[in-house]
This record gives sequence, C-alpha cells and structure tokens, in this order.
Amino acid sequence: MNAIGIVSTGTYIPERRMTSREIATRAGIPLEVVEQKLGIMEKTIPGKDDHTAEMGTRAAQVAIQKAGIDPKQIDLVIYIGEEHKEYPLWTAAIKLQHDVGAENAWAFDTALRCGTTIMALKVAKDMMIADPNISTVLLAGGYRNVDFINYENPRTRFMYNLGAGGGAMVLKKGHSENLLLESHLITDGSFSEDVVVPAGGTKNPISKESLDAGLYQLDVLDPTGMKERLEQKSMKNFITCIERALHKSGYEKEDIDYVAMLHMKRSAHRYVLEQLGVDEVKSIYLEDYGHIGQMDQIISLELAEQQGKLKNGDIVVFVSAGIGYAWGANVIKWGK
Repeated sequence: MNAIGIVSTGTYIPERRMTSREIATRAGIPLEVVEQKLGIMEKTIPGKDDHTAEMGTRAAQVAIQKAGIDPKQIDLVIYIGEEHKEYPLWTAAIKLQHDVGAENAWAFDTALRCGTTIMALKVAKDMMIADPNISTVLLAGGYRNVDFINYENPRTRFMYNLGAGGGAMVLKKGHSENLLLESHLITDGSFSEDVVVPAGGTKNPISKESLDAGLYQLDVLDPTGMKERLEQKSMKNFITCIERALHKSGYEKEDIDYVAMLHMKRSAHRYVLEQLGVDEVKSIYLEDYGHIGQMDQIISLELAEQQGKLKNGDIVVFVSAGIGYAWGANVIKWGK
C-alpha cells in the first residue's frame, strides 16, 4: 500500500503564441540566435483570461476527468504554480481546491521556482507514506512569468524562453501503475540574489519611480559573476541529481528510457543527454512551447505519451532547475 502511482496528468496550453521572429525583433538579435542557440521556434503567452491559478484549475479538471475520480475523493491539494498569480499574499491552492470540487481535501501552496513540480512530487509521496489519511493527492498550478521579461534587457536573454500554461497530476496510494520512485534535490543559496525582480518586496517597495524605471521585471544583478559560478556547478548538479535519484531507486543511467527535461538552451539540453548516455530520441525538446516553468516535465510526459515514446516498465526521469538555485530529479517506473 506504500506504492505511490501517477494516476493521470493534465495540461492547459494557451492559444496565443510568440514566434521566434517576434522575439528576435523585440530583442534586436539575429533570428538564428533565437532558434538555434536559445532553442525557441515559438512559445506560449497568456490570453486575456489566462490567469495563473485559473490555468492550474483547467489543467486539474482535465487530470481529474482522465483519472475517472470524484473530486470529493481527493485528500490533499498542493499548488505547484508560480507566486505571480491573481493576487499577492493569496493561497492559490485553496481557490483551486474549491474550483475543482475537492471539498473533502485540505490545501497548501509550495514553491521552488521551476523545480516546484519535482519538489512537490517528493513532498506528496512522503506525506502520503507518513499519513494514513492521505491517499489521493492533486498537484496543480499555473505559470506566466513571461509577464516579467523585458526583451530589451540582454542580461535576461536566457529567460526569453519563459511562457505560460498550466499543469496537474493526480497521485494515489496503492496505485500500481506509473510508480513514483525516489527523488534527489540540491539547493545552493549562493545564487539566491542573482536573479530577482528588484521592486515589489520589502527592500524596494512598489512606487511610481520603480515602475517607471522598469524595476518590476526580472533582472540579473551580477550577470558575469553568476555565469562564472553557475558554469562551475549547474550541469554537474543536473547530473548528480539524476544519478542519485536513480541510485536510490535501484537503477543507473543506462536504465533511462525517457528524460522529461525543462526547456533550456539547445546546447545545454544536448549536453545533459550526452552526459547521461541517453539518445536524443528519448527526450523531447520543447522548442514549440518555450519554458513553462515547473510545468515542463508534465508537458514533456504528455507529449511522450502522445508520440508513443513510453511503454510498460520504462524508467522515466524528471529533471529541472530553478532560480535560487535549485536542481532536482524524480524517477518514475512507467506503466504496469
């Protein structure tokens, strides 16, 4: 009964798109840099009614329907979306719980930037094992940090891929399919103030002056220092998280059948796969979606299902990184 399985997933992808050509024009950089280096053919952007928690609700409704369960069976709702949402100082999980009809659940928000889904899967599994009253868990949330991108700021070029969308997963104790195995996460606070929105917190409250200066958008305070420090650690930590999650689960790199990876520049995606010894056909590069934050792994998994890349017994790895900086990986034994 301690087995925890993924019953279903759900996504919500906005209809609106920003093309690589539009990004190139707005940023004043060559089209081939956007498409070949940054790896963006197009990306999702929110429509008028595509609010953050609402997109999570739409994805959750899909996941619940696919799971074939009554929302009243859900014991816990964990919001895995972004803190940039409908209102400040607002618990989105409780609204999401209400909107999907999970009236017998309790709910809370969690956040680890683009590593949130991976972290929340570990948290959910640990809670389900520890608490006999938690059998069915809904993870859901939305993402639209594209709102914080200034395409005229070259310091944030690595974030030009940020998009919008929603994702959800239903987990169940005793479910013998799509088993959630072990996880591994690393955090490094030496990067914690490298990427920030300068205005809006207690250090620099919102004001007319800060808005006029564009300080409500993402910025990199020490781009040279961050690049040097991150290059020493980032790829190594990606691989370490994957290797340790696999080892805890009783597997090695050679056993990997599919990698659901966040969208990042094309060369970094390829580098991770090369270091793992995994063929590129065993992953999907999200060049037509951009980076929808912590929803990337759910989107990648659904695309893999649609494209017939998954079969019973496959070892699937979720891997991501989040500003702050955090790296993480989960291992899933797919199918029956």
